[in-house]
Amino acid sequence: MKLQTSKVNNPNWNEITVTSHVPEKLQKLLEISRNIWWVWNFEATEMFSSIDSKLWNESEGNPIVMLERLNYEKLEELENDQAFMQRLESVYASFQEYINTPFDTKKPSIAYFSMEYGLTNILKIYSGGLGILAGDYLKEASDCRVDMTAIGFLYRYGYFTQSLSMDGQQLAMYEPQNFGLLPIEPVKDEHGNQIQIEVPYPGRIIYANLWKVMVGRIALYLLDTDNDRNSEYDRPITHQLYGGDWENRLKQEYLLGIGGILTLNKLGIQKQVYHCNEGHAALINAQRLVDLIQGSGLSFNQAMEVVRSSSLYTVHTPVPAGHDSFDEGLFGKYMGEFPGRLGISWDEFIDLGRENPGDRNEKFSMSTFACNTCQEVNGVSWLHGKVSQDMFQNIWKGYLPEELHVSYVTNGVHFETWTASEWQRLYDKTFGPEFREDESNLQIWDKIHTVSDEEIWKTRTALKNKLINYIKGQFTETWLKNQGDPSLIVSILEKINPNALIIGFGRRFATYKRAQLLFTDLDRLAKIVNNPHYPVQFLYTGKAHPADGAGQGLIKRIVEISRMPEFQGKIIFLENYDMRLAKRLIAGVDIWLNTPTRPLEASGTSGQKAEMNGVLNFSVLDGWWLEGYVKGAGWALTEKRTYENQDYQNQLDAATIYTILENEIIPLYFAKNSKGYSPEWIQYIKNSIAKIAPRFTTKRMLDDYIERFYNKLSARHEKLIANHFEKAKSIVAWKEKMAAGWDRIELIELSVPEQLRMSPTVNSEYDLKAVVDVKTPDCKNIGLELVMTYRDAKNTEHILDTEEFNLVKTEDTRLTFVLNYRLTKAGTFKIGFRLFPKNEELPHRQDLNFVKWL
Repeated sequence: MKLQTSKVNNPNWNEITVTSHVPEKLQKLLEISRNIWWVWNFEATEMFSSIDSKLWNESEGNPIVMLERLNYEKLEELENDQAFMQRLESVYASFQEYINTPFDTKKPSIAYFSMEYGLTNILKIYSGGLGILAGDYLKEASDCRVDMTAIGFLYRYGYFTQSLSMDGQQLAMYEPQNFGLLPIEPVKDEHGNQIQIEVPYPGRIIYANLWKVMVGRIALYLLDTDNDRNSEYDRPITHQLYGGDWENRLKQEYLLGIGGILTLNKLGIQKQVYHCNEGHAALINAQRLVDLIQGSGLSFNQAMEVVRSSSLYTVHTPVPAGHDSFDEGLFGKYMGEFPGRLGISWDEFIDLGRENPGDRNEKFSMSTFACNTCQEVNGVSWLHGKVSQDMFQNIWKGYLPEELHVSYVTNGVHFETWTASEWQRLYDKTFGPEFREDESNLQIWDKIHTVSDEEIWKTRTALKNKLINYIKGQFTETWLKNQGDPSLIVSILEKINPNALIIGFGRRFATYKRAQLLFTDLDRLAKIVNNPHYPVQFLYTGKAHPADGAGQGLIKRIVEISRMPEFQGKIIFLENYDMRLAKRLIAGVDIWLNTPTRPLEASGTSGQKAEMNGVLNFSVLDGWWLEGYVKGAGWALTEKRTYENQDYQNQLDAATIYTILENEIIPLYFAKNSKGYSPEWIQYIKNSIAKIAPRFTTKRMLDDYIERFYNKLSARHEKLIANHFEKAKSIVAWKEKMAAGWDRIELIELSVPEQLRMSPTVNSEYDLKAVVDVKTPDCKNIGLELVMTYRDAKNTEHILDTEEFNLVKTEDTRLTFVLNYRLTKAGTFKIGFRLFPKNEELPHRQDLNFVKWL
């Protein structure tokens, strides 16, 4: 018998977590680390970094991880370090003063719902611009003492970590988050048990653990379905951001909407305004309708009046793929029980998500449902507001796009998060103590012109070197893995030149963002980057969605080009674009490049972050840059399209980019004086900081939301719900009578002068008359207006003029209208006459979108 020399059974491991024992005197460190206020307070982050800079970097700037890993001897050393303890006391005092300052009760209270939040790189519950915007917004709400509560998801894996294969192919890795090492806390009941939200899905209950992130003064509640009470089929709902198939997407949006409202109900939280950040959150209004009908005894129409009066929908994309729509069968599987709870039919319910009610082939659109259940709708830049009017026109037929109530608030960025500490200190010193309370005041920012050119250049140079050191420190090991040739890596690192003009490009790699545009003419590009007298380098970064093959192809192509001999070290692709890399990049490059297909950039915010750091923008006049561009403070490609053929347009835009680089940007940057900088370039920086940066802060953005939407919504909502919903019931009663009699309205007479119809002339006056029989006294509240339109060069119809008739006589149910109309413009126009309901209690015409053309 052969002797058995090895026999080992399977290990029986028990996972344990050993927490660090932080001495009593250092407990304030733990308290600060649990509120992500430290993320945008550079004195706090510098304090954490000073404890152990190497460990701080290894923990990716996570103070909780760093404190866990510190040995006890180091903690004792800190406890006995008088200078450090004084520093801690100072930071803690600032923290306490901040969080103990109460909310401003003059501002409306807000419930905010978003699928993602970009708060810090260590909390992976975001993917890109939408999430970063939401995270910045919460921080600003905290700074401005707005009573806001936010709802989102705690993803087990979040969005993917990006790496590149040897051939430049994007590899997506989903790495689980260790919730115990994140700045989050379980929300517990009175017995000390973590609260679980019970969300009634069809045929079962799904249990969501409830967590809380403190964003300064603001509580962000996060739902997490990865627990043993759920089936293996349902646990992954909150595994990945935008992961899985369409059914999982619907399960996520059901959880955000229905589960989000149930969360607020469980916590006893009510707000004046409910803000949907994108259509993902639209189903909040389905649950709110149910609550009002079942809890307050309202009819469906009455409940809808109340819900709409307190709801705002912000749309973030003009791209159709960004608007989720679901087949009726799939939607019915999850929402089929709701019509019964609402007291309406299935067809009536699903038609709320259709542009064309009754069309059984049309999917249920979350965006359309949001538009139909929210009183206010907005885009995220002036241009995107116009694009959104076109996009949603079919929801409110009878009005041209520019007549719709769809408005806009241009996005901004959170100053303290994205402005490097070097600039913050310079701004505080230059602008004075009032600056932080009035960040969007252009007069204050104009003081940047008093700063010496040398100090501006010194600040820019320091941040440029920081970026280069960060690249060398963070990417060397990764490049060795995916490129394999150590000598090549050394060569690339040596070629990163702080004296070069460095141009950055960082964003999601969707094809409409045209990351490939710079590489249209490689010979011309090679001449630009290889000029020995005027060195130019490009830094690219960004992720493509794992399902976006075209976007991944762009990354692969850029990596391939970067490895060509003529571009090695001159064009560099940086992997795994996240908030940490973004903060270094937007502060360290000289130019921020953006080349979207116009008008598909809804807003964009990366260039706004660059502005705060003295980085100049070179972008298509699209999104925010259409509003932001100032001559002598950056560069722009025209928003006007020369070719309908996109390939031709791409070639023209690429040629324009090369020309502006060769003839304007590069000569200006290298027109250096004896002190080593270009005075003209510094002037561009000062102009950019003074004239552009203050207009794109989240302070200005939040002020706009309050002024344009929140105040209006909260005031109307409070009016409607007073005295047991008396006003809401009154308005609904009027609407129901108007709807019942609308089709019976009859035109008796429409008198239009023959000259106006056949041969009108400019500056002539015409008397018009109309007699309408409304058949019932309930429909007397109507208006009649003349509508004149014209067509532009693209054959698009626009409003030229509208003028309302005067009601001059009422005989029983017959109404007589007259209008004296003067023509003021010559041209070819269309003229029509439009009846509409009139009620001063309505917020806008589309609130009761009844139109009868005569």
